[in-house]
This record gives sequence, C-alpha cells and structure tokens, in this order.
Amino acid sequence: MITIEKAYHLVMQNAYVLETEKVDFTDSLGRILAEDVKSDIEMPPFDKSAMDGYACRREDLKNQLEIIETIPAGKYPEKEIGRNQCAKIMTGAPIPHGADCVVPVEIAEEIEGKFVNVIEISHKNNISYQGEDVKVGTKVLSKGIKIHAQHIAVFAAVGYTDVLVYKKPKVGVISTGDELVEPQKKPSRSQIRNSNGYQLIAQVQNCGAIANYMGIANDTPEDTYDKVSKALSENDIVLLTGGVSMGSFDFVPKVLEKAGVKIDFDAIAVKPGKPTTFGMADKKFCFGLPGNPVSSFIQFELLVKPLIYHMMGQNYQPLDIRMPMGIDYTRKSTKRKSYFPIIIKKGEIFPVDYHGSAHIHALSVAHGIAAIDIGKKEIKKGERIHVRQI
Repeated sequence: MITIEKAYHLVMQNAYVLETEKVDFTDSLGRILAEDVKSDIEMPPFDKSAMDGYACRREDLKNQLEIIETIPAGKYPEKEIGRNQCAKIMTGAPIPHGADCVVPVEIAEEIEGKFVNVIEISHKNNISYQGEDVKVGTKVLSKGIKIHAQHIAVFAAVGYTDVLVYKKPKVGVISTGDELVEPQKKPSRSQIRNSNGYQLIAQVQNCGAIANYMGIANDTPEDTYDKVSKALSENDIVLLTGGVSMGSFDFVPKVLEKAGVKIDFDAIAVKPGKPTTFGMADKKFCFGLPGNPVSSFIQFELLVKPLIYHMMGQNYQPLDIRMPMGIDYTRKSTKRKSYFPIIIKKGEIFPVDYHGSAHIHALSVAHGIAAIDIGKKEIKKGERIHVRQI
C-alpha cells in the first residue's frame, strides 16, 4: 500500500491542461476562465450620485437652495450648478458641473418643488467618482477562476462577451457487478440498485465536467474489457466502480492492463478506499474505485476531483477548516489514514452515525469529512482537526 498523499502525487504528476474554446458569456457559468480579463472602460464611467438627493455646492449648504433641474439616471445634466442652486438627482445619475456634493433626501426639506433647505449638514460627498473602482486596462478577473454569477456581472460590465475557457474533460463512468440493476428496476433478493454509479455522475457534473454513463459491466472479463476499451476511446478519464478488491470476480486490474492501462498503484493506506486502482493509457486516466458508495465518493473527492479541475486549468484547493472535536473519538486500527463523515453543531464537529463504506445515508446528512492520520488512535474532545467540506 501507498499513502493517500503518494497516490495524489502519482495522479497529479501526470495531469495536463486541456485546450481552450470560446463561449458566450451567458453560457460560461461554472467554466474555468482561460485568460485574464481587463476593463475597456472606467468604472464608474462618470462622476455619479451615490443616492437620491440634491446635487449642490458644499459652501452653500447653510443657505436655501433653488432647484434648477431634475436629473434621472441615464440623463446627462443640462445646467451648471451656481451659487445657492441645486439639482434634484437620482441614484446613478451624472453629477452636474459646479456641484461637489449630494445632500440625501432624508436630511433635506423640499419646499413646493422649487427650493430645498438642508436640515443636517453631512461631511460625506455621496459621489462615486469616475474611475475610482476600475481604470481602463485594469485586470478585473484572473485566469484560472471558476466562473460564478458575480463574474458574469463583471463580464457584462466590461463588455467581455466572448469568454475564453478551458474545455471540459469527458469522464466515462462504468459500474461493475452482476448484482447491480438500474435504479428504475426493483432488485430481486440477490440484487441492489446501482447508486454509486449515479453518485459519480453527479460528482463529475458538479465539477463542471462531462459525464458519460457507460452502463453496468457484467462480472466477466470479456464484457468488462469491452466497456473499458470503449470508455477509453471516448473519454479523457474513466471511472470504474467495483471489481478491484481480492474476491474471485475482482479482475478489473487485469482487464485494465489488457486494455493498455499501465497501473501506477492498486492499494492505498486509507479507509475507506483501500483497493483504489489508478493507471494511464497514453493520455487517458483510469481509476478503479471500490464498489461501496462511501468509498467511491471519498476517493473521487481526494483524487479524481483535483485531476478534473487541473485539466480545466484550475489549481483546485479544497477549503480546509480546523475545528474542535465535540466528543472523544477512538478507533481500533491505526494502520491506515481514516476519513469519517461529520456534522457541525455550534462550532464543533461530531461523527455521523456510520456503519462502514456501504452506509450511503451517512454521507447524505454529513456537512463534511474529517481525517485521522496513520498511527493516531484517538481524537480528544476539543482537539482541533482538519475538516473537508463536501
């Protein structure tokens, strides 16, 4: 067995970045930006009012002011503000020449729509000045970010409508085992529904990659080989679940080698997920993941997700939080690094009721997973440990 840290290194040392393509900015959500974005305008593009009020000269605030114009947003001022004059102005409207402050409506008294008395003199100018947020040529977004809704707004503001992004990797998902049936079918007494295959599909899609479901492979080397060969020819990454342990029907590693996959490792000192297998065929990545859903979920998070993001041009670094344990936690064996599902209550973490790697419900209620290192048997209440959100 190798450590999970060594397994991660072996996967990522072979990682490469896919080519780029351009998409409309309205279709770029969730993609990875492939170039820096710079502004073609200043923001704000002109001095504008930060609120509804009256644009005037500060030196006149103690005097009664004559309203000479109303300036809505989107209209350029027609008049210049002179002594004891003001313009009624709306939020976002351009500041008229001569004005150096805006008096908010809340601290002003308007008289018959013609004059204004300032009730309270504020030191704030309430003006957003031209270019104070962004100058022409300023970098507003950096290459390598995952595009979220707030980034779409920036694209729109600077006119960046053709977005250069990295292509999405194609990920083939194969489930193995005669005991599996598709979710639409009610299993017989010796069967179970294929849950972890669809879990992996969702995990792939959640990363922003393309998931290709290749079906269930029968427990024969021939059918498994056919599906693996097809998946390798059509995808950048292939994920198999099941068939990688030590049982009589666990022949996936041999099938992978026959399909041209050079195996880098086939056992990790981690729980759950010890029999995880990884190898490459040319530039195609192939993972043999354990058949139990918690095992496959966690190994995807630890090994596959970082690879997918790297291929899309992002250096994926999961948010890693240190939080105090809410109770004493012990385990029997310390030979492997162990991950266990946790929930967060009042700033502390508590293990989820967990019956092993087949206990899929444990993950559905978990806020994250915590780890206990090789050789460590106990975590004391109050001890801070790393928590990985899921």
